[in-house]
Order: sequence, then C-alpha cells, then structure tokens
Amino acid sequence: MDFTLTANQQAVAYLVSAVLFIFALKGLTHPATARRGNFLGMIGMALAIAATLLGAEVTSYGLIALAVLLGAPIGVFVAMRIKMTAMPQLVAALHSFVGMAAVLVAIGTFLNRRAAGTLDAVLMGEISAGIVIGAITFTGSVIAFAKLQGIMSGAPIKFPGQHALNAAIAVATLLLAVHFAMTGSLWSLILMTLLAFVLGGTLIIPIGGADMPVIISMLNSYSGWAAAATGFTLHNNLLIIVGALVGFSGAILSYIMCRAMNRSIINVVFGGFGTGEGGESSAGAQAAEKGVKSASVEDAVYWMEDAGKVIVIPGYGMAVAQAQHALKELMELLEARGVEVKFAIHPVAGRMPGHMNVLLAEADIPYEHVLEMDEINPEFASTDVALVVGANDVVNPAAKTDKSSPIYGMPILEAGKARQVYFLKRSMRPGYSGVDNLLFYQENTSLVFGDAKDTIEGMVNVLKGGGH
Repeated sequence: MDFTLTANQQAVAYLVSAVLFIFALKGLTHPATARRGNFLGMIGMALAIAATLLGAEVTSYGLIALAVLLGAPIGVFVAMRIKMTAMPQLVAALHSFVGMAAVLVAIGTFLNRRAAGTLDAVLMGEISAGIVIGAITFTGSVIAFAKLQGIMSGAPIKFPGQHALNAAIAVATLLLAVHFAMTGSLWSLILMTLLAFVLGGTLIIPIGGADMPVIISMLNSYSGWAAAATGFTLHNNLLIIVGALVGFSGAILSYIMCRAMNRSIINVVFGGFGTGEGGESSAGAQAAEKGVKSASVEDAVYWMEDAGKVIVIPGYGMAVAQAQHALKELMELLEARGVEVKFAIHPVAGRMPGHMNVLLAEADIPYEHVLEMDEINPEFASTDVALVVGANDVVNPAAKTDKSSPIYGMPILEAGKARQVYFLKRSMRPGYSGVDNLLFYQENTSLVFGDAKDTIEGMVNVLKGGGH
C-alpha cells in the first residue's frame, strides 16, 4: 500500500501544522495556558514531520531511521536529566544545533545542485543567507552556552578596536556572500562560512552576564531566521513559516526584554552590564563603607507571621537551590495564618525569559499569586515584608539613583518600599551583573545568610512549631 502524500495533501497538512504552531505561541504567552500551548505545538510538529516523511521527495528512510535511533535516546536522556537551573544552557545549545543544521543543509544543497548543474542566482542567494545566519547562530550560541555553564567568564570580554573588527568581519562576510551568490566560487563559500563563524563568537563575547536573557531570546530569533533560510533552500513552505514565526517572536521578545531593562538592542549587542567605570564617589562605593544587618530565620518568621502581606521575589539563586517547593509550603503556612502572599516576577529574573514562572509553576504555586513587575510594584508600599530569594540586580536601587552604575535606568521591583526586606543569600557577592546592591544597606533591610532552600525549610519548621 502506497502511503505517499500528494503535493496538495502535504500542503494541507503543513497548513494545519502552521495553524497549530500559531495557537501554540498564543498559549505560551500566559502560564495558565502554557501547557496547552506546548501540547498544541507538539501535535503540530508531529504532523509536520509525518507529512514530510510521507512526501514524494523522501525516497529512502535508511539514514533518517539511523539518525532517529541515534538522536532520540540522547534527547530523551537530556530531557529527563536536565535541571531547571541548566535550562538556559540547554536552550543555547539547541539554538546552536539549529544554526549548524542550516549551515550543513545549505552546503549540502550547493554541492548537490552544482553536481547536477541546476544552480541559479536565487538559490545561491538563499544558500548564502542560510550559511551566514546559521554560522553566526551556531558560534554565538556556543559562546552563550559557555558563559552560562561557567566554562567562560560571564563578564564582558572586550579589547581595543573590537567594534571595528566586528564591522570589518561583517562587511567582508557580506561581500563574500555576494561574490559567492554571483559566481558560485568554492573559495568564497569557505571564507564566507569561516568568517561568519568567527563573527558569531566576536559578537557575543562582549555581552555581560546580566544581558543573557536578552541574548537567549535574540539567538532564538536568529535560529528562526536560519530555519526560514533553510526552508527557502529546500523549498519547504512549512519550514519557512515556522522559521518566520520563531524569528519574529524571538525579535519581539528581545525588544520586550530590552524595554524592561531600559536598554536598546544595539546597546546590548555592543556592550554589557558591569562594564561601567564608576569612580570612588559612586553610591555603591559609599554604601559599601556602611554596615549590613544580618538576621536569623526566627527574625524573618517573626515579621512574616504577623504580616498582612508578604511579597516573595524569586531569582536565579532560588533556581540553584531548588527552593520553589519549600516556598510553596511556606506560602501555605502563612496563608493559613491569614497572611496574603504574592510572588513578584521581573522580566529578566533568572537566565532566560520566563525562567521564574516555570519554576513556580513546577511547584504548583497558583498563577493568580504570580504577578509581573508593572502589576506588583504599586503594592510594595503597602507590603509588610518583601522576601528576596536569590534575586539581586532586579531589586537594586542603584538602577534608579546611581547614574554611575551600569544598570542605571533599568526598571526594578521596588522591594525597598516594603516595611521590612529580607534577603536570602549565600554571601555578600553581587549579582550576575557584578554591581553592588544598594538595597543591602537600607535601614529596613536584613540579610539571612545560607542556602535558600535550607533557610526556607527552617522558616517552615519554625512556623510548624508554633512560631512566636
């Protein structure tokens, strides 16, 4: 029995898949519908793969089956073993795969079509675009992975003439791409590919750690455009549509993230937090000369159990400590005492967009308790306790008051307006941006030192023991 789809049948299947992908993106815009959106995306992808495999263009399944047998167990193993703290690194790694796939498909298409004598100017332009975008995506994602994983320093890596070098590489890459598209020169192809790989690395190494959420979403956009270019090369309409969806959504998300940080995308690409050179008279240096108050678990519980409202501000430290489940138990115990508990999410908290939302959802913390920055900021003035769990830069008043600070201008969660602020921290080290947090030195702020999960579990035990 022949199961091969006709061109029209495949087109219909692709159309249904595209619609499912659009609904999937719509679902992913809110935590309450994210699970459904993810499910719709999975159905759409399964349909797209099936329609492609049953298309007339697929004449042999041997290599495809081999690739699935080799790749599927690796994917399952990684998905089952990956920790939420490492999810940003995984996303960066997956982006690199998309970029390299675009490069390899483009080169393979060129070699096959050259041997068949069917190259044309349009196809050569598509191949050039796929290689350049894919190569930049690959090495850029590898550098992002290395920074997030700690293989490379998260600090910006800069040197004199860096911008001029990047501009020269970009111009040379573009000229080689045009020459390749016009002549089909193999040497132009090789040099263009190598320079694009280099450009991807040199563009990302000067990015500071605090800008990583933007870089992750930007690389997501790049991977989408790489996929779209591959779709043009392979004449696959669905790949073009999906690539465009990913490319545009990643670009829009990058814009939203930059707006949340009060920074332009150009500013992110050509520099990073922690690169400013504030002098000794900066507010951070002055505040460092003052004392910092520390508190015990019992002190924090004393304030929280008698509070009317507690706002919890999670950050990457919560992800590292895997403290979200302990926070859920703390929330339930406080609510049993009549305390209103809410969670405040900054757009760039964690290492990737939505990182904190996913962690809180994993602990089954109700969506209605989780509020974004614009919604929650007006409530801090009427809040008794702000509990900062592993966050840092997103609550730093230096962003509003210290013009010498590299994070100046970034909107923050205004935790300092609460009656009492408790930071759960392992040490006095600054946040990922390397900027000293002025909130540590406010009169209403105390630091509870220790692992966030252990500290919160200690609070839970005190509350279960009857409190004060």
